[in-house]
Amino acid sequence: MPGKQLRNARRRLGRTLKEVAASASVSKGHLSKIETGEAVPSLPVLHRVAGCLGLNFGHLFDEAGDGGVVLLRAGCRPLITLDPLRNGQGVTLERGIAHAPENALQGNIHIMEPDGASGGQISHEGEEVGYLIEGRVELQFDDEVHLLGPGDAFHFRPFPVGPPHGYRNVGDGRARILGVNTPPSF
Repeated sequence: MPGKQLRNARRRLGRTLKEVAASASVSKGHLSKIETGEAVPSLPVLHRVAGCLGLNFGHLFDEAGDGGVVLLRAGCRPLITLDPLRNGQGVTLERGIAHAPENALQGNIHIMEPDGASGGQISHEGEEVGYLIEGRVELQFDDEVHLLGPGDAFHFRPFPVGPPHGYRNVGDGRARILGVNTPPSF
């Protein structure tokens, strides 16, 4: 997890744990545990903390290439595991595009165990498209709720920062969504 990067960014900015925790609406103790790797934050918490520090969420997980073709082979793609305590059995993001600061596009496969969820709703700038590969997922978009099945897709374009959105696996088995967005936001 990116605790060390968060701590380094906070210190570079001369901000205290208390200041950043208050800005990100998390407790000082929880933020401290995130920074030391003792706690795994939910996606919304990590997104908020990164935003308070002026960081792009995805930069916390850079897998920068050298500018050529970057291949991410099946079974070898980087995984980002989200907080299993706050998200049912958890959510894992499997990189579909190696993250690098110069990328204009971001793609991940969101893997959700039964009852796994995004842990709340997130708002960000840019466009996002999703395609449900397998499972049954409830997509929350602002106050709307949509039930998705395999093969269903969604797209939205927030202006400039869109309504909050999130998802939850409502099926009996694993669910997987291919999500692509620009600019990279997590």
